[in-house]
Amino acid sequence: MKEKVTSGSAGRVRYERIQDVPRRRLSPMVRDMSDDEVARRAADDPDATLTSPGFWDKARVVEPDNTEQITLRLPKRVLAHFRAGGKGYQSRISAVLASYVDAKAKG
Repeated sequence: MKEKVTSGSAGRVRYERIQDVPRRRLSPMVRDMSDDEVARRAADDPDATLTSPGFWDKARVVEPDNTEQITLRLPKRVLAHFRAGGKGYQSRISAVLASYVDAKAKG
């Protein structure tokens, strides 16, 4: 079952269960890859490592903070610094600001 999410969601759809999310077909390039090619690409990917035993033993669900879209004016040098880090620069700016707020709260 899907639910259309409206407030500030730009027409996104939220699904109640993972099973409700429509599956996308693999691209022909991925579908036609040999097992050896898949293994080679995985070996070359620094993010494709095996997790150690017990990795998830102490895992807990952490709900993300709700965010709000705003307009914010920043000095050009600050924006250039974060943009230089590539994709995700807005999330990095948010993380720095959240860290500042947390530090202030600790006193």
